[in-house]
Amino acid sequence: MKSLQRQTPPLTIELHMKIFLDTADIAQIEEVKRLGMLDGVTTNPAHVARTGARPAELYPRICAICDGPVSLEAISLEADAIVEEGRKLAAIADNVVVKVPVTREGLIAVRRLSDEGIRTNVTVAYSPTQALLAAKAGATYISPFVGRLDSIAHEGQELARQIRVIYDNYGFDTQLLVAAVRHPMHVLEAALTGADVVTMAFDILMQLYEHPLTDQGIDMFLKAWDQVPQ
Repeated sequence: MKSLQRQTPPLTIELHMKIFLDTADIAQIEEVKRLGMLDGVTTNPAHVARTGARPAELYPRICAICDGPVSLEAISLEADAIVEEGRKLAAIADNVVVKVPVTREGLIAVRRLSDEGIRTNVTVAYSPTQALLAAKAGATYISPFVGRLDSIAHEGQELARQIRVIYDNYGFDTQLLVAAVRHPMHVLEAALTGADVVTMAFDILMQLYEHPLTDQGIDMFLKAWDQVPQ
């Protein structure tokens, strides 16, 4: 039996971690783009509902702001309906990725969408075997929800580590997208695991910049500069 020790990634994997913003809030997306940290966006029905905007108006705006992938969620549960919905979502913009649940019907749809050249993000993943099937179905991304596992006394990041090893062992092209992060430690753990992508809320991303010693250091230097003859 192979160890779960981190394996050397195949050369096809892009060797830097991308940051996606998990929101449908236009102002947040624009601010993170201004900061130069916007590699992509993930949305879901809850995010969209909070904006009060119609998806037909909101989705094209997000896709126009974000140069990277934008995950838009299919809400159908039967394969034919997911495929039809996925085609409509993909027609909105070239950077759309269709979010599909990791169910039997969902993975049938993922295979069909993949065969049509439509990128997919397989979501609500909670086991490494689900991730294995998603990769075999041709998913572009797999989204393990690490924070939700932590909330029921399971180690969410262990799932991400297991997926990383499985994908590296077999050279799957599917990217590991760590989702449902609840705090900066989840981001750090994902980076140490070798995640291809971490998607996070705006407030969590802002926390990554912060450290009390940084603030103290800046304050000390500014006070010292006030003593320098001008």
